[in-house]
Amino acid sequence: MEIRSDFLIIGSGIAGLSYALHVANYGTVSIITKKARAESNTNLAQGGIATVLANDDSFDLHIKDTLDAGDGLCHEDIVKIVVKEGPARLKELIELGVQFTHRDGHFDLGREGGHSRNRIVHSQDLTGREIERALLHRIAEHPNIQVFENHIAIDLITEHHLGVKLDTNTPIHCWGAYVLDIQNNIVLKFLSDVTLLSSGGLGHVYLHTTNPMIATGDGVAMAYRAGAKIGNMEFIQFHPTTLFDSGSPAFLISEAVRGFGAALKTKDGERFMHKYDNRLELAPRDIVARAIDTELKKRGDDYVLLDLQHLSPDSIREKFPYIFQTCLTRYKIDITKELVPVVPAAHYSCGGVVTDTFGRTNIQNLFACGEVTMSGVHGANRLASNSLLEAIVFSNRAAETSQQSLVDDQQTIPQIPEWDDSGTFNTEEWVLISHDRREIQEVMWDYVGIVRSDLRLDRALRRINFIYDEVEKFYKKTKVTEGLIELRNLTLVAKLIIKSALLRKESRGLHYTTDYTDKDDKIWKNDTLLSVWD
Repeated sequence: MEIRSDFLIIGSGIAGLSYALHVANYGTVSIITKKARAESNTNLAQGGIATVLANDDSFDLHIKDTLDAGDGLCHEDIVKIVVKEGPARLKELIELGVQFTHRDGHFDLGREGGHSRNRIVHSQDLTGREIERALLHRIAEHPNIQVFENHIAIDLITEHHLGVKLDTNTPIHCWGAYVLDIQNNIVLKFLSDVTLLSSGGLGHVYLHTTNPMIATGDGVAMAYRAGAKIGNMEFIQFHPTTLFDSGSPAFLISEAVRGFGAALKTKDGERFMHKYDNRLELAPRDIVARAIDTELKKRGDDYVLLDLQHLSPDSIREKFPYIFQTCLTRYKIDITKELVPVVPAAHYSCGGVVTDTFGRTNIQNLFACGEVTMSGVHGANRLASNSLLEAIVFSNRAAETSQQSLVDDQQTIPQIPEWDDSGTFNTEEWVLISHDRREIQEVMWDYVGIVRSDLRLDRALRRINFIYDEVEKFYKKTKVTEGLIELRNLTLVAKLIIKSALLRKESRGLHYTTDYTDKDDKIWKNDTLLSVWD
């Protein structure tokens, strides 16, 4: 079965939904999403959107903060674009119906780690959910947009599926994707003139993550297999403060809580951030996460404590109603009266599919925006609340360019073969191989986490290579399922992270290795780039 549209969007977070609303007036739009349309990293985003609005703030200050957090690897031209276009894109969200929190007639601007000014626009402590609500409401009203829930992309359709042997010199075109309709267990051809990857992150390659279950790195894996360039996969951000023993995904205690004045302490009540950075709890995330990791290993503890007891209980309940209620009702912790046990967890990937200033990849008619990309804005460490900002800026820029591509290219999509699912599914074999998902997560957590070494990375690569070969053999002889597609993608993404980490012989930002503890700008002040032909 074939479904044809002018634009195909893979993913339903803020990047994909914003893009859809921009391009829908120029053609038909198909959005595919793995679960319910509102299930995304955006929906879990508590913090907000960093943008310059206050009188004491400036573009230059926001740019400087972003560059400082990125530890030398941000692309300054990209940072300037994102920061300077942010206020206009925020205004568009407001016009679409997003309700941000105000105080005394003005935006209630918060501050998070690495920011020198209060510039976080938020909707209490559920900003992502409010943005998703408003965007999905507009999506439902638009006659040119159709959303396909419970559909998971398998692979991007390129010349490879026509039997063309691809290499670094072959122009590659994207004509859509093969997609599994999960409920009906059939593979569909979604054909399009323009395809946007906005599939989000990859947190579930790790054992502990704040990401929803859908975050299995599908976009990065598909793009890599299709021939797209992938960059900076070694830079995985671990959020410093997730609630200890809160399951998967781990419950996030927003950075805004520390911005409001919460203090980090060891189990015996001692503050420790002064030993690591003069910005204390508001240092960038890589520094705070590494400090917590160091304290845990030094003391043999399972968690550190976040202390809000010195803050006004009424103010806490007003500013963080979701966090307060969730901790109280689900985890039986009153954050206004009790110390909160927290640990770091995988949160965000600063690497991904390499894009230009308009969201174009090196594959023709394939665009990408959001966490799936390496646009150059985050460098070696993302500044808090710059992710939603990047998504709204690049969804707009990608939309402008892809609209023009639709007009200029007028490409004829070739005859695309039907999906070949002639293999047979062996239940017994799947029971054996399904355990690989847990093993991947444990290997990545133990050896490719906050602190790394060549010994750990080599050991991880050997094990992941074995699992990768095992999964690929199984994949080639069976019918696809949602679990198998995700397992295949997780295994590949794990390989890309490890390979990138082994290539970087220094410590920078989110990549810290005990073998090369210093930063080396002379040799390593550049992006780590991988492609399927390397």
